[in-house]
Amino acid sequence: IIRHLSSCSSPVHVPRMPKSKRNKLVSLTHAEKKTRVHKEALVEEVHKCLDEFGSLYVISFENMRNVKLKDIRTAWSHSRFFLGKNKVIQIALGKDESDEYKPNLHKISEMLVGNVGLLFTNRTKEEVADFFGNFSADDFARSGFIAPQTIVMSAGPLEGFPHNMEPQLRKLGLPTSLQKGVVTLLSDFRVCNEGDPLTPEQARILKLCGLALAKFHVKLIARWTTGEVETLGDEIAMSV
Repeated sequence: IIRHLSSCSSPVHVPRMPKSKRNKLVSLTHAEKKTRVHKEALVEEVHKCLDEFGSLYVISFENMRNVKLKDIRTAWSHSRFFLGKNKVIQIALGKDESDEYKPNLHKISEMLVGNVGLLFTNRTKEEVADFFGNFSADDFARSGFIAPQTIVMSAGPLEGFPHNMEPQLRKLGLPTSLQKGVVTLLSDFRVCNEGDPLTPEQARILKLCGLALAKFHVKLIARWTTGEVETLGDEIAMSV
C-alpha cells in the first residue's frame, strides 16, 4: 500500500547522512613523487649496467612462466635481467642519437616493443647460446595456446583420478561416470585439435592429465656490444 502525504501533514525530517569517506579527495603528489623516484632509480640502474657489462641482449619470451624465469635468474646471477617498464628503459638507453647513453643504443631502444626484455652480461655470445640451448623445461598450456597436436582420450577407466573428481571431469565436458567406484570415460573424447587455440576447459583437462604441451621459449633478438648492434636470426631461437 502506497500512502500519499497531504499538504497538511507534518513534514518528514530525513536525517542527514554522514559524508562518505569514499568521496574524500586524496592528494596524488606523494604517489607521483614515489613513481618518479622509482623511474629515476631504474634509469640509473640501467646506466650502471651499461658501464659494468660488456654485452646487452634484447630477448623475447613466449609462454612466460615466472617459475622458469626465476630459475634462469638464479643460474645467471652474474648477469642482470630487465623485464617490463620498456618505456622507462627506452629513456635510459636513449630514443635517438642525440640522447642515447652510448653509441647506437637508440637502435636497441627501438626494439623494446611488446613482450621483450634485456639481458646484461659479460659472458661470450657462445656461452649465452650454449646455456639457453641446453636449458629446457616443458609446462602446462594455458587458455589460448595453439595446440601442437591432437589429443584423444580413450574410453575406459581413468587411472589416477579419485572418485570424488568425477563431477569435476563431467563439468569440464568429459563423458564420465562412476562404475564400481572407478572414474570411467564412457566413450573416446577428443581433448583438442592440432592448430586450434585451447579453451579454458581444454587447458584444465590437459593439466589434470599431466600433459604439458607448452614450452617457455626465449629468443635472442639482438646483441649490443661496444657500440655495435648485431641482429640475431632464428637460428639462435632457444627453448627454455
